[in-house]
Amino acid sequence: MLLAFDSTQQALRAEMLLEYADIEIDIRPTPKEITAGCALSIEFPGENLALVQEIIESENVEIRGIYFKKEDKYVTME
Repeated sequence: MLLAFDSTQQALRAEMLLEYADIEIDIRPTPKEITAGCALSIEFPGENLALVQEIIESENVEIRGIYFKKEDKYVTME
């Protein structure tokens, strides 16, 4: 799964919060097909989705969206 952001500040803040929660993450470039204002995205395992959403909401982290890869395309979570 992938978190995309509109600002680098929010991406770095999310990185810190998710690492503090012991969620395994990878910082990677935002894929071209995802329109976002920030070149950084955070990849995380799908089994951590509920915890990631809880942290993002409780800490008011501003995100562009949460995406997953489906048939070689990134699709946003509704």
